[in-house]
Amino acid sequence: MSKWVYSFGGGRAEGRADMKNLLGGKGANLAEMANLGIPVPPGFTIPTEVCTYYYANGNAYPAELTEQVTEALVRVEEIMDAKFGDAANPLLVSVRSGARASMPGMMDTILNLGLNDVSVEGLAKRSGDARFAYDSYRRFIQMYSDVVLGVEHHHFEDILEEAKSDRDITLDTELTADDWKKVVGKYKDKVLAELGTPFPQDVHDQLWGAVGAVFGSWMNQRAITYRRLHDIPEIWGTAVNVQAMVFGNMGDDCCTGVCFTRDPSNGDNDFYGEFLVNAQGEDVVAGIRTPQQLTKHGRELQHSDLPSMEEVMPEVFRELNAIRHKLEAHYKDMQDMEFTVQQKRLWMLQTRTGKRTTNAALKIAVDMAREGLITRKEAIGRIDPAALDQLLHPTLDPKAARDLLARGLPASPGAASGKVVFSAEDAEIWVKDKKEQVILVRIETSPEDIGGMHVSEGILTTRGGMTSHAAVVARGMGTPCVAGCGEIRVDYAAKTLKVAGRVVREGEIITIDGGTGEVFAGAVPTIQPELTGDFATLMEWVDTIRTLKVRANAETPVDAATARKFGAEGIGLCRTEHMFFDPERILVVREMILAETEKGRRAALAKLLPFQRQDFVDLFNIMQGLPVTIRLLDPPLHEFLPHTDAEIAEVAQAAGVEASVVAARNASLHESNPMLGHRGCRLGITYPEIYEMQARAIFEAAVQVSRETGRTVTPEIMIPLVGAKKELDLMKAAIDKVAGEVFAEASYQLKYMVGTMIELPRAALLAGQIAESAEFFSFGTNDLTQTTFGMSRDDSGPFLEVYRAKGIYEHDPFAQLDQQGVGELVKIASERGRAARPGLKLGICGEHGGDPSSIAFCQSVGLDYVSCSPYRVPIARLAAAQAALGDSKGSGMH
Repeated sequence: MSKWVYSFGGGRAEGRADMKNLLGGKGANLAEMANLGIPVPPGFTIPTEVCTYYYANGNAYPAELTEQVTEALVRVEEIMDAKFGDAANPLLVSVRSGARASMPGMMDTILNLGLNDVSVEGLAKRSGDARFAYDSYRRFIQMYSDVVLGVEHHHFEDILEEAKSDRDITLDTELTADDWKKVVGKYKDKVLAELGTPFPQDVHDQLWGAVGAVFGSWMNQRAITYRRLHDIPEIWGTAVNVQAMVFGNMGDDCCTGVCFTRDPSNGDNDFYGEFLVNAQGEDVVAGIRTPQQLTKHGRELQHSDLPSMEEVMPEVFRELNAIRHKLEAHYKDMQDMEFTVQQKRLWMLQTRTGKRTTNAALKIAVDMAREGLITRKEAIGRIDPAALDQLLHPTLDPKAARDLLARGLPASPGAASGKVVFSAEDAEIWVKDKKEQVILVRIETSPEDIGGMHVSEGILTTRGGMTSHAAVVARGMGTPCVAGCGEIRVDYAAKTLKVAGRVVREGEIITIDGGTGEVFAGAVPTIQPELTGDFATLMEWVDTIRTLKVRANAETPVDAATARKFGAEGIGLCRTEHMFFDPERILVVREMILAETEKGRRAALAKLLPFQRQDFVDLFNIMQGLPVTIRLLDPPLHEFLPHTDAEIAEVAQAAGVEASVVAARNASLHESNPMLGHRGCRLGITYPEIYEMQARAIFEAAVQVSRETGRTVTPEIMIPLVGAKKELDLMKAAIDKVAGEVFAEASYQLKYMVGTMIELPRAALLAGQIAESAEFFSFGTNDLTQTTFGMSRDDSGPFLEVYRAKGIYEHDPFAQLDQQGVGELVKIASERGRAARPGLKLGICGEHGGDPSSIAFCQSVGLDYVSCSPYRVPIARLAAAQAALGDSKGSGMH
């Protein structure tokens, strides 16, 4: 016979904490507390298997379930010395859901089940308090009718408000026993009027109705949405917990409360919690009454006049405090507990791992490791790498007032305020000439906006998703960004944004929170991140465990210095095209593109050389001998050309040609699919003089810095978009030739490496051939994802959501590496590359270099390093340590 019911209480239980998948989180923890001898109201758990059975069998239960529930109920009656449905001494129960993963507020709860017109009188006599008994009955009718019978709670709230109005009172607690009796009568009349059948009086019918409602709530819209947002599989199902009621609302020697074994907001080792005298559990959460603090210390911190539990119930408080220490030591983590005191007797209703802020998580993990409660490795495993983002950027002051304008997607974390501007050019003018801080507001951004994006405090777009151009570039620069804010209408001509009848004009201040996606009117004060203390300690531990190196994607001195501050071990991707957009040199770049002959192009490139050399001198100096991988020019040339008539006229004047010549060149370079066009090494093969100039700038800078500092500089020169060995051979020969010239001129030799970016499926498949010439591979997984899927990162947002909803793709492949397809190509290229060149250095430099699940994949494939935006370096360091720990577990090491 299958086991469908697990009992707990009376100092023992049929379940354990490690049976969470079967009993749900709540059921497993109730069983564990009962086994530990902690006072838990007795009850039983109907496991998740019954939920699965229920949905697989047309909402029917297993045949043996009724008998097993009856037996478990008898055991509860014996422990509580009361009888379910009894007229004189009734046992009441609560019915709650309990899934494997915590789903707060998603599924339904019913309290005081077992009350009817007869047992309510028994409860009144036994408690000596008719007011309490009828208050409990009206709560039960309201909850049961709403959750099980489908009579919405507002019907009952209207009746209650009317009762208080008739008596000219405002608080529920002011109603007498007779008042509650009348309210109960009206509640039952309302159920009859709405359903045509009376409120159920049979307590067994009530119980099975509640069990069915809990299973039913697993598939309500609220729960379905929550599961989708938190990646909780539908197949898991929920358990049902039926537990004897204990009453915190039987008088002034009763109370109910919620507490944490440590402070969840800052992680301090303080007993933290609140309670309400003469109240039931939902009163604490509902916020109808002001709760009191558990401890005297807590009361002082809150400047509260209400006495603490430590002061008014000292014996019970001491017992609760002892249980706090026992549970934390047992679970080896901060616990979130619920309790009820009935006539001075303490009952524990729940314990679970407590939710906490990232700051608190860090402090708790480090403190517990120092206390010897957990190991350093366990402390590292406790921190969610993605949550570190909160700590690395300015955040909004939680105490500050705010005026919400709109909500979009939290595309790049951090908070910033500034004056609104609507074009990249205006952003540069306002910042450089007017010395203002700005927020760049665009419908969507494109590569030519890079200059304006770079100087802005934050970026707001009305279109685009989490992997749009704005989002990816902003994250790379560590700039706060809210993307896809569709409720905002931008009018470029009028220089306004409109939302919900409000208008914000150019020059007015807004604040964006890239961590939540919120946009506020006016300035909201921010708090700067602190990277010392527990954060620094944890990072020291992390670096002793990880094997993957972590580099940064950086091309400006600011980015490089930020990367070093966050612990980057080199630059894994320096995108030289970002340097070309600088206002001081863009005209020269355009002059080079407009030149008709090689001689004309070389003349313009000669003007660019000193700028480019200084770029590399700055980077080599900041990185102090750490490796710097420099990608030669990658984007198609048309991205550098002017688009407006005014810009075309300016370029024409500088180049000494007619505006029509510039417009014609623009037209001739325009590509219908620039992503797959004349870019990357194809530019270097067509116009070798561009890559020659860049190589010369790199080698001259490397020689200069090596001589000046005495440090060895080893540049790594990366050829983009290679698809054939011959392309790399041609480019490598050109680079070697320039190196020979520079070293001869300087009478100075240094080592360098030439490698390639693997971003085409063909390159991955031919990696064995390419590795004969390449000294390193860097996987450009942004483009490798685009070319493998055959879809554009900037244009896929609208349909990717549909694909995810339909279960075609589990994740956005631009945010989380597609291990089946793109990952397989990375694996193939790694294996074939290393077979041809055993010492081949392998790294990844796409957006995925900062994504924890992608980093775990890189560890498993045997890459040497990941490279990510400077602000994601600590995240990558932590994820790499966790990946190394996961690897060691997999190989039987601990």
